Amino acid sequence: MATVLAFDVYGTLIDTHGVVAELEERLAGRGHGERAAEFSRRWRDKQLEYSFRRGLMGAYVPFDRCTREALEFTDRALQTGLGDGDRDHLMGVYGRLPAFPEAAEALARFAEAGITCVAFSNGTREAVEGLLERAGIRERFEAVVSVDEVKRFKPDPAVYAHLRQRLEVAPGDTWLISSNPFDVIGARHAGLHAAWVRRSPEAPFDPWGIEPDMTVADLDALAERLT
Repeated sequence: MATVLAFDVYGTLIDTHGVVAELEERLAGRGHGERAAEFSRRWRDKQLEYSFRRGLMGAYVPFDRCTREALEFTDRALQTGLGDGDRDHLMGVYGRLPAFPEAAEALARFAEAGITCVAFSNGTREAVEGLLERAGIRERFEAVVSVDEVKRFKPDPAVYAHLRQRLEVAPGDTWLISSNPFDVIGARHAGLHAAWVRRSPEAPFDPWGIEPDMTVADLDALAERLT
């Protein structure tokens, strides 16, 4: 098989902060509408923290449970007073988050160039399939590879090994595309190539001495480099 691009989903293809408008509406009724952006950031950070902690504990649960528990924690931490109905609604919104504006066109360019693309996510296959379908980009991926298949979370080396085994491709022919530095470092540590999608020019990269093979501002810039 030729080179494969394995795209992280949450934060790379799909905008996890696409929930802010719904958060603002829900929080406004409780006098906290101005905290929607902060709530979104803290929810996302805690979601990832919970996956890391569960990975270290060997206590795997599906990623949507980490997301739900992180939502409840953030509500408690910010004392925003969300009810069960609010949390159910927001979890539904999380299942239909939008793709980043340039994603569809960039993926079309990879397809035209004959480059194989797969989605590679901490989310379950069912969740990711639905998310990509609703975002209108599922058809651009040859496969969806989920960590749920090995009951580990990124950046465990086992998940990157699983990706290669599923695709039957050598490490040097596999590129991880992610906006998350921990994912890029995990892939590089596992012997894969990796491109960091640095969506914010202020975003720092972890000073671990493990660098991405490529850094780009968005998926359009990635397509310019690889097609």
